[in-house]
Order: sequence, then structure tokens, then C-alpha cells
Amino acid sequence: MPTRRKKTPELVVHDIAIGTGATGSRTESDSLGDVQVPADRYWGAQTQRSLVHFSIGDDRMPKELYHAYGYVKKAAALVNHAGGRLDAARKDAIVQAADEAICGRLDPEFPLFVWQTGSGTQSNMNVNEVLANRASQLLGGRLGDKSPVHPNDHVNLGQSSNDTFPTAMHLATLMKVRRDTLRQVRALAEAVMTKAEQWVDVVKTGRTHLQDATPLTVGQEWSGWAVQLHGAADRLEDSLHAISELAVGGTAVGTGLNAPPGFGDEVVATLSQLTGEALRPAPSKFAAQGSLDAMVSVSAGLRGVAVALVKIANDMRWLASGPRAGLHELVLPENEPGSSIMPGKVNPTQQEAMVMVCLQVMGEDGIVAAAGSQGNFELNAMRPVIIDNVLHSATILGDACDRLREFSVTGVRLDRARIDEFVGASLMLVTALSPVIGYDKASAIAHKADDEGVSLREAALASGIDPEEFDRVVDPAAMVGDPRRDVARAVNVTTAPPR
Repeated sequence: MPTRRKKTPELVVHDIAIGTGATGSRTESDSLGDVQVPADRYWGAQTQRSLVHFSIGDDRMPKELYHAYGYVKKAAALVNHAGGRLDAARKDAIVQAADEAICGRLDPEFPLFVWQTGSGTQSNMNVNEVLANRASQLLGGRLGDKSPVHPNDHVNLGQSSNDTFPTAMHLATLMKVRRDTLRQVRALAEAVMTKAEQWVDVVKTGRTHLQDATPLTVGQEWSGWAVQLHGAADRLEDSLHAISELAVGGTAVGTGLNAPPGFGDEVVATLSQLTGEALRPAPSKFAAQGSLDAMVSVSAGLRGVAVALVKIANDMRWLASGPRAGLHELVLPENEPGSSIMPGKVNPTQQEAMVMVCLQVMGEDGIVAAAGSQGNFELNAMRPVIIDNVLHSATILGDACDRLREFSVTGVRLDRARIDEFVGASLMLVTALSPVIGYDKASAIAHKADDEGVSLREAALASGIDPEEFDRVVDPAAMVGDPRRDVARAVNVTTAPPR
């Protein structure tokens, strides 16, 4: 006589408010035994153990990771239901709980420290326990009973920490960098480009080796900054290609044990639909789980943006130095008093903050690179420190770009009198004479002007140069090339669609 399949009882979803309102503790259990868990929390035994054993500092796992994990668990529930492995009621409850995680409503339930197991197992189980308890509550069950929704058997069905954690890492990083960091960097580049167009014809003294050089325009200088920043953003965007490949489906070591055939591909396709991101299954689950090279590449891309920003921020604060004893070609917005003892002092604080952020990003990239090298056999067990540093770098770098754009770049002005004074006094204008009178004679004129403290024109005339010829040849505006063409080309570069 054939065995009759036991019918799953119909469960009606109850929309119970988040938070139990309970006091004291409840008993939950895992494979090691019973654990007392705060009664008003959705997490379970493994999360509570981690909070006790790994309370190291106050560095908590980034909430963006848990939001991404919500997508992963939602997609897995949908795929498991479509495959007949999860009934509709449990699927609906897990999906609702996952949606609450995605939108941040469950953020207080994800308290774990960065310094935990290197595979991220504790964070995966934190998600499993919270979603299972929340889903059970929605279905009328009691917290801690693991019924009707079990954290491993239902929420983690067909999955492992070893494939879902890197999947969540990639997804969180991809969404953060594409939706926030890149947008913020490109907005700053656009604001810099706007200033380049505004000042395209303003001739100024160029500088190489921190010494006077031949002239260019302010617009040309700023267009260089914009293109440099745009190029760094392009390289960062290029790095996102690799993290669009997801490890899910590999389970423990990449073989897919305990996941049905095609599970990973179906989860990736569902994640693409849920997030709107163009995601792909990792071509090798073994590479995806044994290494974190794609994350290392994104971190390097963030470092590249930081390198460009340090150059730009430092240029700005040097050019704004003064106001009386420095260059002071730029007049920066005055955002706050600069000294507790020197009245009236104002400092280039937005630029200083940007440089500090960039140094932090460079340091964090070093940590990510070192951690990325620590893969052993089928697992890189440095995952938490990598995702924490990458998301932190992406966040502070983007925020610093917004602040620099809003509170400095858009309001910066030129000190035209100082700019014109420097151009008029520049000895390197003699470069235009070199093709006419020869390098050696032109060099002698420059040294004569400097040694005697006279103008270049006075030194040239004293050396026998015809005044009319000097005025015709030594024309700063004629020495800058074609600034409108140069800036127009820069605009074309910085406004081109992202690659």
C-alpha cells in the first residue's frame, strides 16, 4: 500500500507588530545545548552565543549586509516554494520577514560583532534565526519553538553560510557602490567640470615640482581634476563586473551538496528580478568560495578614487592657502571658525576631512588585500573584516564627495587679483622666448630677473630684446593652447555614459 504524504496544515498569516514586548529571557537551543535569549528579541541561541564569545570592541557587522541577506533568503524561499520544497504558508511568512529585513525594520535584531567566525556563519545563523522566529510569529507560533518555521530546515534550505555569505557580500557591495558611491563621485566630478567651464578663459600660473611653470587656464586645471575623478569612477565601476557573479548554490565546498539541481541558478535569476541588478551565477563555485578576489578588486577601485581625491583636495587647499601669506588663488566657502585662539581664522576643513577619509580608505584597502590573501583550500575565512571595510570605505568616500561638492566646490570663488599678479610676475613666461632667442639666452634672462628682483620684461630688455618683440611673443593668453577645446573634450569624457 503506498505511503500517503502527510498534508501540511493550512497556516494563516497574522500581521503581528514587530517586537514581542516580553521581558526577561526565554530558552532556545542549538546543537550545543540550551541558551538563554532575551525574551523580546527575534534572534536565537547561536546569535546569543556569538554575542557572548565574540564581544570584541564595538565594531558591528554592517546593516547593509543584512539587508542584502534579506534578498538572498527571500529569493531562496521563492525558489524552494516553486520547487515544491517549501509550502505556501511558510514561504509567505519567510518572504514577509525577509522584506522587513530588507527595508531595515529588523535592524536591531542583527547585533553581531565583526570579529566572529571568518566564514560569516554566525551572521548567516543570526539571519536564519531572526527570520524563522519572525515568520513563526506571523504564523501564530511562539518565539524559540522553531515551529512552524525552522531556521535551518526552512530559512536555510538548500544553502550554507559558505555560499550565502559571499553572495550577500557581493550583493551588498554592488548595491552600495552602484547606487550610492558611484553616483556621489560622479556628481562631484560634474560639479568640478561646471567650474572648469565657468573659468575656461582665466589664465593662471601653472606649477610643476611646486615651482612656477608655464601658464594654463583655471578651466584647464579644473578639467584635469574632473577627468581624473571620472576615470577613477570608471575603473571602480569596471570592478563591479566580478561581484555580479554569485556563489549561491555551491553550499559547503562548492559542490552544491544538499541543494537541488539548478538551485543556485534559479536563486540568482530571482535575485536579479528582486534587485534589478544584472547578476550571474559564479562560473566556478570553488573559486567564488575559496577566494574573495572580486571584493579585493572593488576595494582597489575605491582606493583608486581615494588617490584621485587626495590629489584634488590637496590642490584645492594649497591654492586656497593664505589669505595673505599663501597662494590664495581660490577663495573657499567659510563653513566654520578655524581656530579657538586665532580670531577670524578659517581653514580648508572640507578638504582636510576628504584627505582623512581617503587615507582611511587606503588603509582599509590594505586590510582587504591582506585578508583576501588568506583563503585556505575551499574557503576564505576572513569574510567579515573584508565586507566591513569595503562597505565602510564605500560609505565614507561617497559621503565625503557629497560634502565636498555641496559645501566647497559649488561655492568656491577665484581671487582674480592674486591670479593676475602671479601671471604677471612669472619668470617661466620666458619659455615663449626660447624658440626665438635660444634656450641658453632665455635661461640667462630668467636668472637675471630673479637675481636682480626685476620683472622678466625688464631683464629681457636689458639683455637686448626688442620691446615690441617681447610683448608680441610673451603673451600669457597665447601660451595656454586652446582651453575651450580642452575643456569641451573634458566635458565629453565626463558626460559619456558609464561603461
